[in-house]
Amino acid sequence: MEATNILPLLKKKLAFLSGGKDRRSGLILTIPLCTEQTSMEELSATLDYLLAIPSEKCKSRGFTVIVDGRKSQWSVVKTVVLMLQNVIPPEVSLVCVVKPDEFWDKKVTHFCFWKEKDRLGFEVILVSANKLTRYIEPCQLTDEFGGTLVYDHVDWLNKRLVFEKFTKESTSLLDELTVINENEKVSQPDKERPADCGLLPSLDPETVLQNGHELLSELQQRRFNGSEGGTGTAWSPMDDELLAQPQVMKLLDSLREQYTKYQEVCRQRSKRSQLDEIHTKVMQVVNWLEGPGTEQLRTQWGIGDSIRASQALQQKHEEIESQHSEWFAVYVELNQQIAALLNSGDEEDLVDLKGLQQQLSDVCYRQASQLEFRQNVLQSAHDFHSTAQDLSQQLDGLLGMLCVDVAPADGAAIQQTLKHLEEKLKSVEGTLQGLREKGQVLLDQISTQTSWSYGKDVNVENKENVDHIHSVMEDMQLRKQRCEDMVDVRRLKMLQMVQLFKCEEDAVQAVEWLGELLDALLKTHVRLGDDAQESKVLLEKHKKFVDVAQSTYDYGRQLLQATVVLCQSLRCTTRSSGDTLPRLNRVWKQFSVSSDERVQRLDMASSFHRVAEKVLKEGAEQGDDFEGDFEAYEEVETIGRTLLDRLTVPVVFPDGSEQYFGSPGDMAASARAIRDRMKLAELKRMQQEEAEPPQEDDLETAPQDS
Repeated sequence: MEATNILPLLKKKLAFLSGGKDRRSGLILTIPLCTEQTSMEELSATLDYLLAIPSEKCKSRGFTVIVDGRKSQWSVVKTVVLMLQNVIPPEVSLVCVVKPDEFWDKKVTHFCFWKEKDRLGFEVILVSANKLTRYIEPCQLTDEFGGTLVYDHVDWLNKRLVFEKFTKESTSLLDELTVINENEKVSQPDKERPADCGLLPSLDPETVLQNGHELLSELQQRRFNGSEGGTGTAWSPMDDELLAQPQVMKLLDSLREQYTKYQEVCRQRSKRSQLDEIHTKVMQVVNWLEGPGTEQLRTQWGIGDSIRASQALQQKHEEIESQHSEWFAVYVELNQQIAALLNSGDEEDLVDLKGLQQQLSDVCYRQASQLEFRQNVLQSAHDFHSTAQDLSQQLDGLLGMLCVDVAPADGAAIQQTLKHLEEKLKSVEGTLQGLREKGQVLLDQISTQTSWSYGKDVNVENKENVDHIHSVMEDMQLRKQRCEDMVDVRRLKMLQMVQLFKCEEDAVQAVEWLGELLDALLKTHVRLGDDAQESKVLLEKHKKFVDVAQSTYDYGRQLLQATVVLCQSLRCTTRSSGDTLPRLNRVWKQFSVSSDERVQRLDMASSFHRVAEKVLKEGAEQGDDFEGDFEAYEEVETIGRTLLDRLTVPVVFPDGSEQYFGSPGDMAASARAIRDRMKLAELKRMQQEEAEPPQEDDLETAPQDS
């Protein structure tokens, strides 16, 4: 009987084996009666199932049955006790009827179970729950009888279902594996006979083994916890004495043994099948690579005549590679399978496997090398055509620059354009060098190209490719040479234009310098000197200053003459003849007029100081004996006043404009110095006049005055 057949009855908990034991080590069977009417048929079926669980050794020690009648009627209890003689085996030694404390005393006095011991075959006693420990230890009683033994009926029932399921599945699986293994031994001598692939177990051995180990682990853990007296985990009565653990271990051992044999059978069966499958797949790969695969490569020899054509060839080659990749993936998988078989295969299989592996590797490596070589040639061709296209575009751009006439804007723009032109030419040279290198690489690859499988003359295709490469490189070299010649002409013209603008800029600079010299002359060259020597020194400095201005003017004239020559060479007009030259001449004339005025003033100042110093010096040396030259005094006065008048007169330029020397303050300071010296000369003359010999009339009256 299985628990699944009477599962509804077992769930009612009409009776149970708690796992407790009496003092004789006999198992305790508990029948918890309730207030509801108990079906004797259901109770009998439950007892039949429970009493079939213990081992014969365990049964020989006898049973102690606890009939809990505290919630039931006496008639029911009596019926249950009388029924036990027909249900339980004769090994039952004691039946303990747990009675209510004061409920049956008067009703059962006329009935004594002990008198019926011989007829029943076992002893029956009436006992209250609190006195049950006289017969059974508290640790062997469940909590409803005041004991400490933990029992979970639901947990026990679940584990019992698992145990019976494992027992049923493992027994069935053992029978199937035994049949499969025996059949394999019979068919083993006939190696040519294919294995019967239909002989497979109905259950997964791994799953059954895993379930068995989990069950065994649970039983061992619960038994250990129960033996320690732990109260935290319910201990189900499924220990060694109840056959659970030993039976599980025995089934697991047998199942592992048969499963190991079955695995070996499957391995041998899989090995034979795998060898046949590998041989079939190897021949499929070899036949395709040596047939359609090689034929695809034979038809691909060109390198294209442009980047677009080379890209189309690359795309076509990628399609071919994609088809080969599928077969190469099969090769990799087969190679791994063969390697695994070689490591674990029999001696008789090694030769065939190595031969298959060598044949497969030779064909695949040869085809892969051909694909790689073709890919390298196409990549080199793509690089060559790409570089040729870039070079062609660069040459077109350079030619476009050379065909556009350069409009003279300024020297910096011309220099920038010239620099840009040189950079483009240098870039063209670098790209051409790169084209030569890539062309040589491609030529080397083509020259070392070998015939494909079965031999094939490829000289015609190679000659066309070689001629195309040389043609492209020569054409680019000629175009580059023509552009270089045009660049040389353009460079000369642009250098002349740079020189033209430079001359014009320097001429304008000369005008500015001359204007600055004119400003310096009119604003800072205003001193006339405090004496004749200083006036002379200022005059010498002024001559040098004029020499600098003259050099600047001559330099500007030379630059303007050079611009005229350059314009004639470049056949273009220049702005210098209509703008810079008149400005240069105008400033020079203004400078010349100002310089002449400055010279005249310095000459006049020098004459004034020389006469004044002579008058003052002679008077100081002769003292009272000096007879003054009144004409010299007059000359000092005349030159001084003329000079003062000259200082108030502005410089009149040829265009009618006027400009004063220095600021009014500067002129006032110069005039003040002249007036001071004129006053000294005047004072000296007055002193001389007073020092002249008196007349006779004056001499006669002189004493009287004193």
